[in-house]
Amino acid sequence: MNRKLIRTTLADVKARREQHQQRDRNNGGQPMGGPPRPGQPQQPSSLQMRKRQPPPSETHAEIYYYKKQIDAHTPMVLVLEDGEEIEGTIEWYDRGALKINRRSAPNLLVLKRHIKYIYKAEDRMPHMTRIEDEMPHVAES
Repeated sequence: MNRKLIRTTLADVKARREQHQQRDRNNGGQPMGGPPRPGQPQQPSSLQMRKRQPPPSETHAEIYYYKKQIDAHTPMVLVLEDGEEIEGTIEWYDRGALKINRRSAPNLLVLKRHIKYIYKAEDRMPHMTRIEDEMPHVAES
């Protein structure tokens, strides 16, 4: 049995597209089938048809922040998920890690997924002194 494969050519596709475009121009963009109904809204022009672009998924704010702290050699405090605090300056960063230089301890490579939050060491609140030290002494009789 002989079967003939039928393929459309590029010329056929272009001709069909031109026919559709010409038909749309002649009808004013309205579908075939008569004038538009009074309650039916007009189709927006091609300029109005542009879809609103979604906001970018990456704002680069994190990269800018790290770069600023690296350039200024700002002492930073990294609070890990388990509550441990690491103090040092950020030497470099990548997508998943930070390298922290510490003065009195070895340098560390910390994975970002283990960091709870980061803040500048100068913003650290002074530790509370013991409550007994703050209480006025009462003379014993």
